[in-house]
Amino acid sequence: MILSPAFFAQPPVALARALLGKVIRHKVGEQWLAVRIIETEAYDVRDRGSHASLGFTEKRRGLFMPPGILYMYYARGKDSLNFSAEGEGNGVLIKSAIPWQDSLSEAASLRMMQALNPKTDGTARPLHKLCSGQTLVCKALGLKVSEWDQQPQDPQRLRVEDIGYQPERILQAPRLGIPSGRDEHLLWRFIDASDVRSCTQNPLTRPQIPCHELTAAMPSVISEPG
Repeated sequence: MILSPAFFAQPPVALARALLGKVIRHKVGEQWLAVRIIETEAYDVRDRGSHASLGFTEKRRGLFMPPGILYMYYARGKDSLNFSAEGEGNGVLIKSAIPWQDSLSEAASLRMMQALNPKTDGTARPLHKLCSGQTLVCKALGLKVSEWDQQPQDPQRLRVEDIGYQPERILQAPRLGIPSGRDEHLLWRFIDASDVRSCTQNPLTRPQIPCHELTAAMPSVISEPG
């Protein structure tokens, strides 16, 4: 089932959790490339770690558009993907994913994803690390800021689907790369615990990082942005 804009009309923290397990498909040529989301980060306009907290600009317009619009930007010169959430300036960053295969996205699609996103030496990236980071997700899917920033889903080219999967356990930890003094303490990073080895950084291997383990049905332990 393709997710409607109404699905994205949730506060960013709720949406970040709800997107875990959903599949992003992007059509490149004749191939539907696909990944299942395993890691997200929530951003609130009041949160000093958010781009939107710095105010509206044309480059940030996607975060201020209706829920479900793509907001793409360059992180260290590479493409990153977000979706706008309920409330102007709110959004969710797709932090990492794993390749997804089914009758629509078969072996040829996976081979194309590996070709799009090789290691720096040109060899194939291991499948469990093919999308282990926000820019790797976009590279493997062939998503570009220049094409998709501020655009809605297009069922014929780019869509997010509910495949009926829901994580049994969710890890909740601080977001990555937030500068000191910009609400870096907020536990607004969410990871499907069953795929933690494929996330950007495994919080379970870093005991100094606060990390909660939740069932999918439990409410989040959330702090308000300061």
